[in-house]
Amino acid sequence: MSAPLLSLVVPVFNVAPYLPRCLESLAALNPPADEIIVVDDGSTDDCPRILADFASRLPQMRVIRQENGGLSAARNTALEVATGTYLAFVDSDDFVSPDAYAEALRLAQDEDLDMVLLNANYHFEGREADYAVYADVAATGVVPGSEWLRQRFRAGRFLHMVWMHLYRRDFIERHHFRFIPRLIHEDVIWTSAALLAAQRVRYTGHIAVHYRIPLRRFNPEQAQRRLQAIVDSSVVNAESLARMADGLDADPELQRMLSDHLVDGALSIFHKLPKMPDRNVAAATLRRLREGGFIGLLWRHARTTGQRRRLARHWLRSWLPGVGK
Repeated sequence: MSAPLLSLVVPVFNVAPYLPRCLESLAALNPPADEIIVVDDGSTDDCPRILADFASRLPQMRVIRQENGGLSAARNTALEVATGTYLAFVDSDDFVSPDAYAEALRLAQDEDLDMVLLNANYHFEGREADYAVYADVAATGVVPGSEWLRQRFRAGRFLHMVWMHLYRRDFIERHHFRFIPRLIHEDVIWTSAALLAAQRVRYTGHIAVHYRIPLRRFNPEQAQRRLQAIVDSSVVNAESLARMADGLDADPELQRMLSDHLVDGALSIFHKLPKMPDRNVAAATLRRLREGGFIGLLWRHARTTGQRRRLARHWLRSWLPGVGK
């Protein structure tokens, strides 16, 4: 029996209002996905019932249930059991176009691609018109992933979402790509590393995924936990990107671009701290960023006067008594 052509990885956690539309869109794919691996990451809402209903209708759908470990852990679980020649990720609060992967699969096979880079729509649930993530980006021929990264840095717009790509699974396994558990914005490290490793990629511009942008409201305790998780994860992401940049000595232009990108992204941390309801924790976090050498790391990778001016300002603020009050 030949191996499945396409495996889809779908992590699920407490998304009952959105899950049926996601699964209906997967059921409507043309050509069909050969393998749909759904990892229920300890859902406590109606997701288990919804999954059981769809699993009875979709013979290629496999449901794995595990204790809650976060999005990264759920994706890693699926990666361990996926068998398709090609693989794509789908978030369970989003939905896909009926022809999401048709052209991508053809191109991946015909041109021996490591990755096919797709497009997506921002979906605002009717609050405003949907629009494309990459609205004015032309399709490419076959290029190294590093060249696509360079083009995006030059354009000043690069999105890391892992679900905007089709991957050859043996490319993932050869490089031992996995997600870091409990990390927020875990796509940053994965997508950057994958593009730097990929020798043959092609961007099509095809709208494959509809990325839901829901309205979210948080009480102060939830907001504090969320912001702290974002800050902590952003530190890990920046440190990982810094190591990638340090390894690009043979490509000084891309090294400079990646350094610039990681510093710009990390500077958002200092916008999150003033939003923390717990001002004492915010102040302690700012001091920790200085004392642990993180601000120094950003300073070493800063490429513009503006970046260094902003870093110097945050470094000075970290010394002020009562800065978080």
